[in-house]
Amino acid sequence: MRDAKTLAYINMFAVLGAIPTLMEIVPEAKTILGKSACSVGIAVKGGPSATLTFASGHCVMKEGCEDCAIKLPLGSPEKFNGMIDGTVTPIPSRGFTHLPFLLKKFMKITDLLSQYLRPSEEDLADAEFKKRSTTLMFGVIARAIVQIGNHDKVGMASASYITDGAVKMAIENGPSAAILCKNHHLGYSKKVPEKFTSYMTFADMETARDLFDGKINSVATVGLGGVRIGGMVSQVDNVNRILDRVALYLA
Repeated sequence: MRDAKTLAYINMFAVLGAIPTLMEIVPEAKTILGKSACSVGIAVKGGPSATLTFASGHCVMKEGCEDCAIKLPLGSPEKFNGMIDGTVTPIPSRGFTHLPFLLKKFMKITDLLSQYLRPSEEDLADAEFKKRSTTLMFGVIARAIVQIGNHDKVGMASASYITDGAVKMAIENGPSAAILCKNHHLGYSKKVPEKFTSYMTFADMETARDLFDGKINSVATVGLGGVRIGGMVSQVDNVNRILDRVALYLA
């Protein structure tokens, strides 16, 4: 079963955490933002809080929302998850003068993100769209592993066996990231450190996409060379156990 608090952390830092990359790789996102600059903070009672700051066609996310221009408070993880699903409409507690940005810019950017994370078959028929979508999904999945390892009971059990170090995740000729582990707490880095203790590499974008969409079996793909793993095998094995729970939360 899914834990609402864990899902809230995934929605905040894995899903909304994809917006900075969206702004980097999807020209339409920059067009929507234009020359606007604003910061949107989301505070979830009993859950995560973060601020997305937009400026000069880019976006940065940081934890906490003390300095945001617009603040959206949510009374529980369930309500925040409802906001992400479109069933709950938050009311700002700060920044009413910035409502045009929230409604005309931020909401359009999140709608665009949804299109890339939940694409239609027609969308995926476009090679460039598919590449961008797969890049965004890769980041969401890597960050979701971190949140599940830190908040989900089953994920935390797997994380308790992960030794300190960095697990490199990458798609050949595509994006890469690192899952960082220290004292059984997981972190995410878009930049892979020079020294990593283990790795998981997808052979190409097509293989990664088929795995993300559940069209091919991960174990069989490892056997066929579609996914290469190495280094400290126990480390990769436990990250894979957490990865198995990602689909439960992102379904």
